[in-house]
Amino acid sequence: MKKLINDPKTVVDEAVAGVAAAHADILTVVMDPIYIVRKDSPTSGRVALVSGGGSGHEPLHGGFVGFGMLDAAVPGPVFTSPTPDPILAATKAVDGGAGVLHIVKNYTGDVLNFETAAELAEADGITVRTVIINDDVAVKDSLYTAGRRGVAGTVLVEKIAGAAAERGDDLEGVASIAEKVNAQMRTMGVALTACTPPSKGSPLFELGETEIEMGVGIHGEPGRKRMKMTNADAIVDELLAGARFAAAGPPGTVVARHHAADDAGGLDPGQGHDLPVGLLQADAGLIKPPRDRPRARGRSASAPRWSPPWARPRGRGRLPPAASR
Repeated sequence: MKKLINDPKTVVDEAVAGVAAAHADILTVVMDPIYIVRKDSPTSGRVALVSGGGSGHEPLHGGFVGFGMLDAAVPGPVFTSPTPDPILAATKAVDGGAGVLHIVKNYTGDVLNFETAAELAEADGITVRTVIINDDVAVKDSLYTAGRRGVAGTVLVEKIAGAAAERGDDLEGVASIAEKVNAQMRTMGVALTACTPPSKGSPLFELGETEIEMGVGIHGEPGRKRMKMTNADAIVDELLAGARFAAAGPPGTVVARHHAADDAGGLDPGQGHDLPVGLLQADAGLIKPPRDRPRARGRSASAPRWSPPWARPRGRGRLPPAASR
């Protein structure tokens, strides 16, 4: 597969250097150990948010460092967790005395390395809370997880918890909000093709020209089943069948959708708008259309896929308008 890169061995470093060059007004990039941090960090008296994971899912997580979201992001090698050292360095860099929240996708390497970094930070006097994101209901216990995987819903947790931190909530409050968002969210994904990591140069698995895979993971982990390619409405029906049990709510439930259009050309804007229409038609009366536009927020190397999380707010505890900028 064709990719616009120089060398698979340096692709992460070069990508992060590009982020530094493009956004030097709001971000600082540290290359050794590697992490991305807000320009104004640390902010005294404000809870800081740190997330990270294997590269290959951009803009997750480095693209969400900024006001109202993450204070730092730690990119590992492609599809490989960052080690504890850069996680610890990022945690120290953003700590403003009010504590640090680690937002961690539920993959074994991420969980273990963030746990180690949190213990080291605690030994240095930094209070750390960790929230594990496990929104994917496609399968339980995958190749790299114990329990459900953490995928597209991570972005919503980062945004909502980040807004709470920005308005001045304490560490326990921000962590509680992050946990509530995760508990009310369910995700299912569909892959149109297999992902192609730069170092491998070929798809991780094979999908026939007329096949799609329901519930595939963001690293190519097996999903629930394969089926023949069909129209958007039928695909939405399959996704809802897998997640409706967890997303069901009273009429008027708000469904926050997220597009993991996992290739710059994987899902064009027309497809991105067509799929949510299918969502609304499939559960008429249950779902309110969210005010949002399709955009890529998380990727799986080069595999076109769509991954909408269903979020069920409980009605109280909304953030004030100023905190949701």
